[in-house]
Amino acid sequence: MAMESPKVTADVIEIQEFPDLAALYNIMGVPKTIINDGVQFTGAVTEDVLLERMLQAVDAEEPDDVPEQYSDLTTPIG
Repeated sequence: MAMESPKVTADVIEIQEFPDLAALYNIMGVPKTIINDGVQFTGAVTEDVLLERMLQAVDAEEPDDVPEQYSDLTTPIG
């Protein structure tokens, strides 16, 4: 996604080389995804779940141009 939009950035950190960051973010498994220092999850997820978590992280309201197949993904989890 970061390659498709200048509004998205991504960093990959090797936790063996940066154990302080691993401790800071309480990383116990990989891959660990952290979005805006708020939403966190461990493990591989589908594109739909990733989109849902990204929307949750930015507390997005449903824009008018969301494809219908993704319209129900703007509801916060939990």
